[in-house]
Amino acid sequence: MGSIKTIIFDAYGTLYDVQSVTTTLDNFYPKKGAEISKSWREKQIEYSLLRELMGNYLSFYEITKDALLYAIEKHGETVNKQQTKTLLEVYLHLKPYPEVKGVLSQLNHQQLAIFSNGSHNMLDPLVKNTGMKNYFEQVISVDEIKHFKPTIAAYDYATKKLGIRKDEILFVSSNGWDISGAKNYGFHTAWINRKQLPIEKLNLTPDSIYTDLTGIL
Repeated sequence: MGSIKTIIFDAYGTLYDVQSVTTTLDNFYPKKGAEISKSWREKQIEYSLLRELMGNYLSFYEITKDALLYAIEKHGETVNKQQTKTLLEVYLHLKPYPEVKGVLSQLNHQQLAIFSNGSHNMLDPLVKNTGMKNYFEQVISVDEIKHFKPTIAAYDYATKKLGIRKDEILFVSSNGWDISGAKNYGFHTAWINRKQLPIEKLNLTPDSIYTDLTGIL
């Protein structure tokens, strides 16, 4: 793989369990939390891709809110302003996966960064609230360039901000579409395949595949 100088991590689904919103959803919508959470996440990704294609950028915070409203309506429920506020605040306190802090603490000889579609008003409080700020040299958001992953422009922006060559970067994500985008751009890639999914059929095979973050050690 050559000389890796920096490891870039995606945030949502990679470091943080986005389905940890289910408990709060269940409080508002008994027995529907898991279904709404799944729809919320799917729509969140879909809206970011659609807005990128349409050239109609909106921050990931606003997209997350719109995706939530859609998911609740899809499952035949309603939501008021206070519930919406509460549910969006859960995104600032998502649970890290069990192995994450242990792995990051063993990578202190590497430059580590987060690069996410999330906007800073979501990412920065999340990293701080979960006690993970000191692990990362930089937290980079696509909101700074207003182009979502998996565009080449997004990955190129992160590379330039870190000030190193793309072949010196290992990009780590649990999202198959994100790994495909990173591989297409020219990063070394490690896919954290938490859900045991097939490889995306885009002729962009990940360099490494692991079931959780311990694999990259």
